[in-house]
Amino acid sequence: MSNQNPVCEEDVVICTHIHLIRNLRDVPFVSKMSRSERQKLEQRVASAVSENEGLSRVFRFIDMESLSKTEAVSLVERFLISADFLSDCRGRGLFVNEDETVSVMVNEEDHIHLQCEQAGLNLQKAFEKADGLDDILDKSLHFAFDENLGYLTQNPVNLGTGMRASLTLHLPALREGGGVSRISTNLSKLGLALRGALGSGAEPKGAVYQLSNHVTFGLSEQEAIANLQSIAMQLIEQERAARTELAESLEIQDTVSRSLAILQSARMMADDEFMQLISNVRFGVAAGLIDPIDYGELNRLMIMVQPATLTVAGGRKLTPTERRSLRAEKIRDFLQKLNA
Repeated sequence: MSNQNPVCEEDVVICTHIHLIRNLRDVPFVSKMSRSERQKLEQRVASAVSENEGLSRVFRFIDMESLSKTEAVSLVERFLISADFLSDCRGRGLFVNEDETVSVMVNEEDHIHLQCEQAGLNLQKAFEKADGLDDILDKSLHFAFDENLGYLTQNPVNLGTGMRASLTLHLPALREGGGVSRISTNLSKLGLALRGALGSGAEPKGAVYQLSNHVTFGLSEQEAIANLQSIAMQLIEQERAARTELAESLEIQDTVSRSLAILQSARMMADDEFMQLISNVRFGVAAGLIDPIDYGELNRLMIMVQPATLTVAGGRKLTPTERRSLRAEKIRDFLQKLNA
């Protein structure tokens, strides 16, 4: 029996992210700021958080300059910061809540990059959470807004709402059928982008893709969310139809069973191999080919054994062999606990 969640569509949608990009009034854009000016802005944001009783209890602050490269890369793997945020950590900081579903980058391309995550397809809930935090911070920080242009941003592409909405999707059946490239081309004409979320090229790791809006000017946040929701539902139905057809193949059934067996027993596991195997298992759960496994747990495992995050958890620098061994050990333990 398939382990589908009809509300959140978790068999296809791994998670939802809402990004709000903001800048403060009367403060130069980040590209024009010195390190000391960045630090002063960082302190202003810290004060806005600490002076609000609700926020001060929720958020912890991470000074990007204090992190090792491995620790910083782990934040990228956990979708808390962008890869670009690592290009120059001087005067950059991150506020993050306990369960890491809300984060605020300070001094990325713009002064504030606020992000909220929800499991599955939950655009409205993620937006409401982001919008509420945006309102609180605006009262203290006073974001730059123009009646005609909307929120002012360093990159004109983000003018208007300053909102980027994205969905992380698992599309193994559509990828197998070669439909992702065609769909991506068609979506670009509608102001949406579909690209690999992990890795690069035509074959992203684990068949994980990101669907996001590109248009922030000339339409409201609710209109953008409605457009993305509509397209997402079409993709979900296409993936499910392709999945049903693929699942009838004995070869596919064998691949799914073997993948689960390898994950449960392997003593060494490379990152790329793991991503393909966990993708096969996730497909098998969705298709009803193997016993149900909670999608949230599979998503957590996927993040937990990423290279930098795994190394940070290990507490020391690991050789490639040690990392592959530790990854396999954590996967075995994780799956055993799920079956307990």
